[in-house]
Amino acid sequence: MITPDALGPLPFFVYGTLRPGERNHDLFLRGRTDLAEPGRFQGAALYEGPGYPYAVEEPGGTVSGELVTAARKSYAGLLADLDRLEEYTPGDPRNLYERVARPVQRPDGTTTRAWVYLAAPAVATRLRTGGRRITSGDWLDRR
Repeated sequence: MITPDALGPLPFFVYGTLRPGERNHDLFLRGRTDLAEPGRFQGAALYEGPGYPYAVEEPGGTVSGELVTAARKSYAGLLADLDRLEEYTPGDPRNLYERVARPVQRPDGTTTRAWVYLAAPAVATRLRTGGRRITSGDWLDRR
């Protein structure tokens, strides 16, 4: 397991309700970030959930979202708040999401490691077999 301390403060890749204009953006991110820029997470597919999406690692897919850099003074609190929002507890088999460090592509083509909340293994299996995939890989296209 990768711990936050082992990697230092990483940006967050957000692809659903934390994106600008979505319901959780202002609640969790407003005033707590230094930078937000478009990002692309390669090797994943996006699936609809009950009012929010799940990213599932799948070869050939791409998920679009935002790469968000937390303000240094806000990082620890934001990490804890996002873990609660995503109902993520390290090692808990009941997790809906797992927080993992993955490479995310910036607009200039470079990549950076970022925290990504992926569907937990049991959820990912259910989605792959019977979930509704968002073929564009962009949650904003679901409307």
